[in-house]
Parts: sequence; structure tokens; C-alpha cells
Amino acid sequence: MPKILVVDDEPNIRELAKMYLEREGFHVETVGCGKEALSAMSDNHDMVILDLMLPDIDGFEVLETVREISNVPVIMLTARGEEDDRVRGLELGADDYITKPFSPRELVARVKALLRRAEPPGEAAKPIEVGRLRLDPASYRVTRAGKPIPLSTLEFRLLYFLASRPNKVFSRDQLLDTVWGSERFVTPRSVDVYVRRLREKIEADSENPVYLKTVRGAGYLFETRAT
Repeated sequence: MPKILVVDDEPNIRELAKMYLEREGFHVETVGCGKEALSAMSDNHDMVILDLMLPDIDGFEVLETVREISNVPVIMLTARGEEDDRVRGLELGADDYITKPFSPRELVARVKALLRRAEPPGEAAKPIEVGRLRLDPASYRVTRAGKPIPLSTLEFRLLYFLASRPNKVFSRDQLLDTVWGSERFVTPRSVDVYVRRLREKIEADSENPVYLKTVRGAGYLFETRAT
């Protein structure tokens, strides 16, 4: 039974989310502030639903700290609808976002969709080694020269998808359809955010990438010819 942590300072929202998610068979824990959220993260949750407007620690700061210790899928729950806030959340490692006020049924649908996308690849998926990089789909683990690189679930899925199809260009829409799926709730700009995050993590120089290349007007590819 997936375990979900709901972080929101509004009791009615916590209870509403808890009620609808538990109806679908999820185990739900709720907390009302950032400090409680970070303390609860030791309980091995399968997903975090995180409000950005918290009374003690800003939700962005909570998200950043979560990403330092876990690749658990995170849905931002926020009254901030501005694109800059959404992009900032994605840049810090959020996997999806919902703007308040929201439909509880939509929240459940988002949770289910994100958990499906977070499932590891099938048994046929094999580790990939390119240069100093190694990608292990069984553990969602990436290492560079033997040192682990922490990635969120969707960051790994995007990287593995491209690396398993080397030197082939994929458009943003193709990546959204394949990695995020038909139930995606993100925009083509989100792909740019994720690629930028991946470059910062796997490339020695993110401004001059060796692996993740941009093909102007076409999309992105994972380059192996130079390795």
C-alpha cells in the first residue's frame, strides 16, 4: 500500500486530501508545517504532496531539502499559479504541481499517474555504461566515476530514456509523451527545466555538455560518439 505524506497548513485541505486518497487505498500521513514534514521524511513515504505556503519553512526550502535526501515523487500543492513559481518548483526537483483551489478527484488522478510513472522499467531494462556514467534501472541509481548522483524519479526516467536510445533526437513533445505519459500535467518548457537539471548533475561542465546535447529547432539527444 503506497504511503503518502500530505504537507499543508490548512486542516481542511489535509483532511480532504486524506479522505479521498484513503478511499483509493493509500496510507496517508498529514503534517501542518515544514519542520514536521522534514522530520516525517524518515518514514519512507512513496510520495509527498507539498504546499508551498507553509507557516515556518518556505515550501521551496522544504522541497530543496527533500531532494538532498530522497528521490521520492513530489507534487506541489499551491495557491501560487504564476509560471515562474511552477518552473522554480520543477527546477528544485518537483515532479508535478496542482494549483489551489483544486478538485480532490484531480488530486487522486495526479497521484495515481505519478506513481505509475515512478515504477521502475521492466525486467528487460539493463544498466547502461557510457564514459564515466553508469545508469542502473533496477535501483534508479546513477554514478559518475563510481560516485552516486542523486536524481529524482522523473530525472532518471528522462535520462535513461535518452541514454538507451543514443544519438537519436527527440522533440520536447515526444519526450513528454514517452517519459511523462498521456496523463502529463506539465508543459514543453518543463523538459527544458529537467534537461538543465540533469546537465548540472551529470556533466563536468553544464554549459558545454558532453552527453545531453541540444539540437536547435529539433530537441535533445544523448551523445555517445565523443565518449
